[in-house]
Parts: sequence; structure tokens; C-alpha cells
Amino acid sequence: MRLQDKVCLITGGAAGIGRATAELFAQHGAIVVVADVRQTSTEGLGEYASAYAVNVTDRQAVQAWVDEVAAKYGRIDILINNAGITRDGQLVKMKDGQLTGQMSEEAFDLVVDVNLKGVFNCTQAAVPHMINSGGGAILNASSVVGLDGNFGQTNYVATKAGVVGMTKVWARELGRYNIRVNAIAPGFIATDMTAAMPEKVFQGMVGHTPLGRAGQPQDIAQAYIFLTSDEANFISGVTLRVDGGLVIGT
Repeated sequence: MRLQDKVCLITGGAAGIGRATAELFAQHGAIVVVADVRQTSTEGLGEYASAYAVNVTDRQAVQAWVDEVAAKYGRIDILINNAGITRDGQLVKMKDGQLTGQMSEEAFDLVVDVNLKGVFNCTQAAVPHMINSGGGAILNASSVVGLDGNFGQTNYVATKAGVVGMTKVWARELGRYNIRVNAIAPGFIATDMTAAMPEKVFQGMVGHTPLGRAGQPQDIAQAYIFLTSDEANFISGVTLRVDGGLVIGT
């Protein structure tokens, strides 16, 4: 019971890594509060769990959610900024000297709003409550592509690199309040997001992973639970790769 009675907020908690994390945290005694843009259930998350429909890009909705959770449980101990989306596309496509396509401004802005500003919104709303309750732990979802880059993901890579930068800043700013801030950089993980990939692309990514398999949501959840537990109480400002040794090709 590594997180006994810790109040833990998890964004993007309806499916995939977020859901696996919520379930694992509940098994370890946490009071789990999940938020997602779609309404989700608390089944399997313990009798004290709560679920909210929240769009992390909506600052007022995020603030109302966090304040309600703090009032309900009396404290906030852990924040997992897990919500994220992709809208892939090349910066530009050219054929015979002519522009044939490009990433849209709408696709760029939407990914930035969810993956980067959403992390900012949730963290800024939660931190005052953490300070008032004596500290806490924040974990941000980055990605190996935020460290290495990836073809066709200008918007996604920009946000995940930005998350790494914000993690370092917040570790510096919030350490004085006993708040640790870290990031996880998952590799190729088998989720709904990757299920839509063509089989050839899927197998190609597995082929670039030295451990010879795609990661599972539980692999990331295990890393989350370590970095939020007391076992990691002197770790802050780091980005931990959980990627099976993935080497991204061009």
C-alpha cells in the first residue's frame, strides 16, 4: 500500500495509460480522482474514488474541478498530468516543386492546447492546495519523441519537449514547498492511440524496440507509482524514459 490515503488526481483517466494508472494507484491505497474529456466510471477504483468530465484546455473548468476535489477530500497529494492527443502530419509536403499539403494551424493549436497548456492549467490549479497540505508529487507525461523528435509530429513533439522544460522549471520553483516534479517519457505503448496505426507501422516500431515488444499501459503505471511514492522522495526534475530501449529511425 505504497500510496495509502493519498489523494491522487489523474487526467486522461478514462482509458489506456491513465486508466491503468488509476487502477494500480487504487490497489496501492490511493484515493483516486480521474478526469477525462469524456465521462468515465469509478468501477474498480475503490469506494472513495471520483470521476469527472473535464476538458483540460478549459481553465475555468479545471479550476472548478481541482477546487471541488480539494474541498471534498481536504487535500491534494498527487497530480498525474496524463491527458494527451495526437494530430499527426508533415510540416510540408512537396511534389514536383509544388506544395501538396502541410500540417494545419488547427491541428497544431489543438495539440498544444491539450498537451502543453492543459498540463499548465492543471498544475497551476493544484499547486496551491498541495502547498497548503504540506507538499506533494507531480508527474507529467512527456514522450521519447519529445527527447528525440519524430517524423510527422511537429506539434506533438513540441508539446512533449515543452513538458520536459516545464518539469525542470517547476522542480526548481516548487521544491521549497516539498513538491517534487518529474516527467515520464514513454516509448511505443499499446493503447487506443496506437491501435489505429497500420500493422506495418506498428511492427516497424516494435522492431526498433530492443526488448522486442510494445510497452503496455501497466509498464508506465509502474513508473508513475514509483516516482510518486516515498521510495523516490529525493528524485525531482528528471524525465524517465520507459521505452524498452527504443531507437527511433528516420
